[in-house]
Amino acid sequence: MHKNKTVASWLALLGGPLGLHRFYLHGWGDLWGWLYPLPTALGLYGIERVQQYGLDDKWSWVLMPLLGISVAAGALTAIVYGLRSTEKWNAGFNTQAAADAPPGQTNWFTIAAVVASLLIGTAVLMASLAFSFQRYFEYQIEEARKISQ
Repeated sequence: MHKNKTVASWLALLGGPLGLHRFYLHGWGDLWGWLYPLPTALGLYGIERVQQYGLDDKWSWVLMPLLGISVAAGALTAIVYGLRSTEKWNAGFNTQAAADAPPGQTNWFTIAAVVASLLIGTAVLMASLAFSFQRYFEYQIEEARKISQ
């Protein structure tokens, strides 16, 4: 069965945090595909901790960015897949097909996946980092105030 570059790009963007693109390309036995949901689940747990304990929970600033990094990693993977040349794609994932076979060709849906990945991945990564750094520096200021009093 031929692996389509456009499908893999959209799966990486939309289902990347769950490893769906890995399962599509490498099958259900792919170890990396099964490891993708771990940081995603930890990030979701960080969001749950914020809802339970508030923004001052130290574990939430460590865990929440894992979700953002997972989403950004999926977006980056979608960009890499979408920009891969037809020949390289078919050589890597469609070894029985010709080098210029249609499943490896780029079309407008592939470009749309790359553009969406750039927008979503950048926004999510920057928001995650900004949240964590803000909470970290606020914590440092509070600790300095405690020491000075």
